[in-house]
Amino acid sequence: MMHTPASMVMGIVFSPLGLVLVFTAAITPQWREGQARLGMSGPGSVFRSEVKGQGSVLLLRSDGLWESCLQVEHSELKQCWPVAGPYQRDPRVRLAQGLILTSLFLCGIGIVLACIGVRCWTDLPLRGVAATGGLLVVIAGVLSLTALGVYTHNLGTLGMGSQGINNPRFPHLNQRAAGSLYFGWLGSCLQVLGGSALLLSFKRPKCPTCPSYPEPPACPACHSCPEITNKPDTDVYEVSC
Repeated sequence: MMHTPASMVMGIVFSPLGLVLVFTAAITPQWREGQARLGMSGPGSVFRSEVKGQGSVLLLRSDGLWESCLQVEHSELKQCWPVAGPYQRDPRVRLAQGLILTSLFLCGIGIVLACIGVRCWTDLPLRGVAATGGLLVVIAGVLSLTALGVYTHNLGTLGMGSQGINNPRFPHLNQRAAGSLYFGWLGSCLQVLGGSALLLSFKRPKCPTCPSYPEPPACPACHSCPEITNKPDTDVYEVSC
C-alpha cells in the first residue's frame, strides 16, 4: 500500500495554517490595547459634541504594526489610521515589521517547495525539496516568534510620547496584549512544528530486505521481489501521485 508519510502530511497541514494565522495577526490592529475613562468637562472634551448625555466616556485605543484605532465604548464612534509619529519611528516596531514581512515571504516560498516535494510526479517523493521547504518554514516561524517577543517585551514603552497615548490632554492608557498577539504566537508555533515535520522528509523510508536483492539500491527494487510483494501487510512509505 502506498501512502504519504505522516510527517509530510503534518507539515503540509500545519505550515499553511501557521501562515494564515501570522498573516491575520500582521494585518489586524490589535497587538496591544488600552482604555481610559475621560470626563466630558475636562480632558477629552473633544468628544462632547459627539457623545451627549454622559458625564464620562470610556476611550479604547488599539495598535497594530501598520494601523491604530480609537473608539468610544458602546458607540459607533471609531477611527483608524496608519501608524504615525514616534510609534511608527520606534526601531522596535520597525524591527517587528521587517521580521514579520520576511517571515511571511519565507513561509510562502517554503510551502510552495513543500507542495512540490510532497505532491511529486514520480514513484518517490522529492524528499530534498520538501525538506528544504520545511527548513524555510522553520526559519519563518523563528523570525515571527522573534518579532512577537520583541513587541511583547516592550509593549508598554513602544512609541512613548505619541499623540493619543501620552498626550497631556489624555490620561495615561495602561497597555496590555491584545488578540492579534495570540494569533501570532499560535501561528508561529504551528510554523515551527510544521516545518520541523517536513524536515523529517530527509529521512528515507525503511524498505524490507529482499532475498532476491540482498542490497537493493532503493525501495522500488522491493516491488520486484515476490517474497515481499505477495505479503498483504507490507507497507511501503511512498507518495501516491
